[in-house]
Amino acid sequence: MSHAAQPASPAVALVTGGARRIGAAIVRRLHDAGFQVAVHYNSSRDEAQALCDALDAARPGSALPFAADLREIAAIGALVDAVADAFARIDVLVNNASSYFATPLGRIDEGAYRELLDTNLTAPLFLSQAAAPMLARSGGSIVNIADIYASMPIADHAAYCAAKAGLVMMTRALAVDLAPDVRVNAVAPGAILWPEGSAGEEDHSAVLAQIPLGRTGSPADIAEAVLFLARDAHYMTGQVIKVDGGRAIG
Repeated sequence: MSHAAQPASPAVALVTGGARRIGAAIVRRLHDAGFQVAVHYNSSRDEAQALCDALDAARPGSALPFAADLREIAAIGALVDAVADAFARIDVLVNNASSYFATPLGRIDEGAYRELLDTNLTAPLFLSQAAAPMLARSGGSIVNIADIYASMPIADHAAYCAAKAGLVMMTRALAVDLAPDVRVNAVAPGAILWPEGSAGEEDHSAVLAQIPLGRTGSPADIAEAVLFLARDAHYMTGQVIKVDGGRAIG
């Protein structure tokens, strides 16, 4: 009596900060490509649930929300355990969750500094460490969302720029430490979405003037780069792809 082979379960992607903005675009694109998605959120519970409901309507059982404050190291391990318990595997970790705000020199306090370092650098490191054993089992990958400001600083954002620069170096270091089982790469967005509460039209025009393509990008541009690194870039690790309309060369 013969038995038909059981199909392998779909690959699973954990996207931090996946409920809104660029994170939600990444979640949707990975889901469209066949991934099951674990949508992490901190305070955006309603948005995360609505996104998962919409994705589940298209493919039942394919999306779940997970709450965690990534500033708490203990919460990071618990998040990875919860995703592993729910899906039985993790194939891709997208470290997208981030904080962004100005820290003018002379007014930087410990709270602001810790917030920017914890969300942009510390959390990705401990998430990568916690997820590494499962990623290694599936030959998976990590994609970090960096920033062009990791290499071309913006005024009054020293702490943020330092954190993102650290994330770029962490990407390279982890690519060495986790090879050959896990690939580690990054995407560095340029002007994609203006920060919430950002400057007015005049300042936006000044930024656009520095972009050779003359326009902002879209969250979909970042999502496509993430999908490429997660699914298709089999011989790439330790790399940073700038998705910035050419601003870094402008």
